[in-house]
This record gives sequence, structure tokens and C-alpha cells, in this order.
Amino acid sequence: MNAPGFWDDREAAEKAGRRRGELEQVIASAARLDRLLEEVSTFEDLDREGEAVDGDLGPLLDQFEAVLDSMELERMLSGEHDAVDAILAIHPGAGGTESQDWAAMLYRMYVRWAERRNFAVEELDYQDGEEAGLKSVTVLVRGRDAYGLLRAENGVHRLVRISPYDAAARRHTSFASVYAYPDIEREIEIAIDEKELRVDTYRSGGKGGQHVNVTDSAVRITHLPTGIVVQCQNERSQHRNREMALRYLRARLYEREQTLKDEKRAREEGAKMEAAFGSQIRSYVLHPYRLVKDHRTGVETGRVDEVLDGKIDAFIRAQLLGRTRS
Repeated sequence: MNAPGFWDDREAAEKAGRRRGELEQVIASAARLDRLLEEVSTFEDLDREGEAVDGDLGPLLDQFEAVLDSMELERMLSGEHDAVDAILAIHPGAGGTESQDWAAMLYRMYVRWAERRNFAVEELDYQDGEEAGLKSVTVLVRGRDAYGLLRAENGVHRLVRISPYDAAARRHTSFASVYAYPDIEREIEIAIDEKELRVDTYRSGGKGGQHVNVTDSAVRITHLPTGIVVQCQNERSQHRNREMALRYLRARLYEREQTLKDEKRAREEGAKMEAAFGSQIRSYVLHPYRLVKDHRTGVETGRVDEVLDGKIDAFIRAQLLGRTRS
């Protein structure tokens, strides 16, 4: 980084700077493990000499395990785009108001999770539900490893509860899909032919407030070859909404290409791929008992309220590490 001309290419220099920060973090964690290991060895020597060390050794081993677990998680977040920001989309399944309310509950859960990690959340598009909840929401989650973490949440989430919208107080099952895309705007260039786009503008609605409703500032873009539709209505400017919609489209196209490659590789290897989108990954049961269970890893907890308040790291960690914890 001290070489002459290093900063001439600003983008490459910033990328190298980010990589340096990542490596420094790994080195610092490894150094801390070494120090903890030396302390553990010291206490083991004292134990052999007859000293009582249980009160000190236990917490030390807990620290060692926590650092090691953190490093292992970082290793699982070493994918090409894991460190970048994430574009998160949530859509209710069939079921009208009940599923729309569930989608809103999930949205709040992820916002609270992001707040706990000091991540920033920027709404790109929000469509209100007919009576309650939401029809769809797309947000940009800014923070280190945002995509790497949120990709563990891809799939369908299931809620079982006594419906507050049912006068007969019957039990209902609702579904909502969650999908994260890497925000690769600064990482890779995705070429889009303007002739392959249909761009529609319309008057913004929903939570934006009066200032977004006075002009046709919202933008909906359809990519004709793939049928992918993206939209943005968060900004006052039609130009800005178009820019953000294209950003979302590039992320969707990149993810689609990666998925196609993975499916082709699986066919060539004779493997059976489970589609991430459309598969039920987790159940949140509020009645007749209270339990959240991840069907991929077996991780479960009865602390449903805490989970819905954003405490989902245990599920994310287990999925990324490929472990089953109960």
C-alpha cells in the first residue's frame, strides 16, 4: 500500500484496504488464541502442582471456545461476496391478511437483528398489506458480512398461531419467503442491455409519506429475458429510484447466474439439489406450544419472543457451520 501509484486506482486500492483489514482481524484473533492457550497451559501446570484452579480455568476455556467459534464462523464467511452488503426481500405466501401480517413480523425481526449488529437498514420498496402487514418489502442491509450471514436465512418461514384476525380464534398456519442477494454494485460489473428492460413509473404509496405520493416517482423494471421484476419507491427522485432498482436487478441477475451454475454442477455430479427458495427452513409455533425450530440443523428454542425480537444468531451460526445444536 506504500508503493508509488498504489492509490491511482482508487477502487482497487479500497478493495486492497478492505482485504488488509480482514487479514489483520484474522491475525489478531489467532494471536488472542495463542495467549489464551498459554494461560490455559499455565493453569494446567498449577493444577498438577495441587493448586485449586477450577474457578479460573473454566471461564478461560469459555473465552477460548468463543474466539475459536468466531474464527470458524469467519472462515465460513469467506465466500466471494459474503462480506458485502445484502439486499433482503420478504414476501408473504398465500393466505391474505394472515400471511401479510407474518411477513411484517419477519421484517421487524430482521430489522431488530440488524440493529443488534449495528447494521444500517435502508428501505428500497415497501408495499402495505390490504388490512395489516405487508405485501412485499425490499431493503438494503449495510454492514460487514451482511450477505454472508443473511444468506443462511434464505427460504420459507412458517408461523403457527391463533389468528388475531379470526373471530372464531382458530389456529392458522402462515408462510412467508425470505431471500438475500449480494449487493455486488461495487464488486462486479453486470452488463444490462437497455433494450431488454421495460421501465414503468407510478405514484408511490405505502409508508413513504406525502412527499412520495405527489409525482410518478416510483419505478418498476422488468427484465424481459428472465421475467425478473424489481421496483423501488423509497426515494423522492425518479432517477434515484431507477438507479436503486437497477442495483437490485443486477444483484438478482448475478444470483440467478450463480444458482444456474450450482444446479448444472449438481446435475453433472449426479447430486440432488434442494431448492433454497420455496423450501420450508424454519417453523415458529406460538400455539398449542411455543417453539422455534430450524428444520435444516435441528436447532430449536422455546424463547419465541426473543427470536421474533431479532435474536436469531444461533440459527444463522448453526446453518453456516453445518452443526446441529439443541
